Order: sequence, then C-alpha cells, then structure tokens
Amino acid sequence: MNAAGPGNALSGDALLVEAHGATTRNALMGGLAAAEDRGGAAAPAPRAPRSPSRPRPECGHFDIRIARDGTWHYRGSPIGRKELVCLFASVLHREPDGSYVLETPVERGTIEVEDAPFVAVELCWCEGRGHEGRGRQTIGFRTTLDECVTADAEHPIRVDIDPVTGEPRPYVMVRPGRDGAPGLEARLNRPVFYELVALAVPETVDGREVLGVWSEGVFFPIDDVPADFGGEADA
Repeated sequence: MNAAGPGNALSGDALLVEAHGATTRNALMGGLAAAEDRGGAAAPAPRAPRSPSRPRPECGHFDIRIARDGTWHYRGSPIGRKELVCLFASVLHREPDGSYVLETPVERGTIEVEDAPFVAVELCWCEGRGHEGRGRQTIGFRTTLDECVTADAEHPIRVDIDPVTGEPRPYVMVRPGRDGAPGLEARLNRPVFYELVALAVPETVDGREVLGVWSEGVFFPIDDVPADFGGEADA
C-alpha cells in the first residue's frame, strides 16, 4: 500500500463534502478543529444519541471502505489524516442486519467493512485483587485509533476459525451493539494474539477442556486443550 500523501488527505476532505453534505461537514470539521487544538490528539468525538423522532435522510452507500488492516479508504484512496478517521469512526455503528452505517444527527449511509472496523495493536495486562483476596486478571487492548477497551462481560473476546485457512481469527468487542444490533469489534493482530495465547490457561467449560484467558472475572475460551498440553512438565 502506498503511503498516504497530501492528495489522499485532500480526498478525505472531499469526502466530507461529497458523501456527507455541508451540514455534516460543519459538524465533523468542528470536531476536527477541536482535535487539532488538542495538539492533534486522536480521541474520538462523542457520539450523538439516536432520536427516533427525527428520522435522518438515507444517503444510500457512501464510497468508503475499511480494509482488513484497519485503513479507511475513500474512492479507493486511503484517508491520510488520523483525526479525520477518528471522527468518522465516532459516528459508526451497525444495523440489526449486520451492515455498517455512518450516522450523524442529520443523515446516514452505509459503508463497506472487509473484516472488523478496528484492529487491536497493543495488549495490556495486570493482576489485581478480586473478591476474598483472590487474584483478578485484567486484559485490555488499544486499537489503531487509540480506542482502549477492557475485556469483560460486555466486551468479550471471541476466536473464530477461518474456514479456508484453518487459522484462528480473534476479536474483541469494542462498542457493544444497541437496539438489538451487533456491536463493533476489533480484530487482534498477530503479535497481540500471540501475547494473548501466552496468558492462556486450561479450564473445563461444559465438560470440555479448553484453553482460554481470564479478564475481569470472565473466562474467554481460545481453543481446545492440545492432547500433549503439559506433557513436557509431566515427563
């Protein structure tokens, strides 16, 4: 992929005009100006509450794509300004049918997501104290957009198996869904997944021996326990 240059950043600005209209542009650019005033901090802007009494004009499909590596594209070109991507991500959610939608207080439209909208690029781990003085492990993740999430009951870790390659596809919930819709997940990149596997311990779940991790008092299975697991220690 070519590095994003000034032309690609301009494409992101053009997106604000062509895909979202002047009203949306003013709202998002106001947030972008605030981000620049913070020295370029990439903190996502607050999401506007949904109001069923104010239906938003349907704009169809915006020509926006989130690639598997988490890069946002407009008309085939990567959007080079991280602050701008964070602003779009702040108004991203999913519909009950699983589609991805950018929704502002004034309009909405669908976008394409190749895998998950976010990618987790860093794992944080700590051991604390839970009830009755027992150890309580906490696992957190940071995404490419600097959004942080702690794995817990509302933000579960799940691992799918690719039906073609047979390789694991790990995800963590970043923003739980609303109104019965699926939430927004981050795919764990390979180094982060390896760190997660290093923290795995065996447990019995529904009569099956599995490997998984604990976080905030919740156990998240990763894979079945290998037949030779612990064999070397027993030898």
